[in-house]
Amino acid sequence: MSQRSTPTLPQRIGYICGRTLPPSMRDWVLRDLTGPGATRRYLLRILVPILPLLAIFLLVPGPLWMGLSMMALLYLPLIYFTVALTYVFRRNRLLRHDLDPALADAGARAREQVQRTAYEHRHGRG
Repeated sequence: MSQRSTPTLPQRIGYICGRTLPPSMRDWVLRDLTGPGATRRYLLRILVPILPLLAIFLLVPGPLWMGLSMMALLYLPLIYFTVALTYVFRRNRLLRHDLDPALADAGARAREQVQRTAYEHRHGRG
């Protein structure tokens, strides 16, 4: 039996919930955590599934704004901390899959290197 390189639906759900995928899927994990759209996928996986749970506040008796306010009191800090911890989360996921955690910011380091090279070229150092 050949080893899969992409997760099945149950594996993907487990991965979203924090499980580790088999070593044969490391390339997929690397693309998921560092490829184009990685931050967007991370934010959607955390911020969208919590909405139905927060919608329970809309069942509280009273005006609609009260339920929405209670939702906002929980959802706004969640957004803030989710965005703030994106880098930490990606490094942790890379570590759990036996990948180099420095890959989490490889794109930023590449952009910085381009800027540094341009700066050194402009100022006669390169």
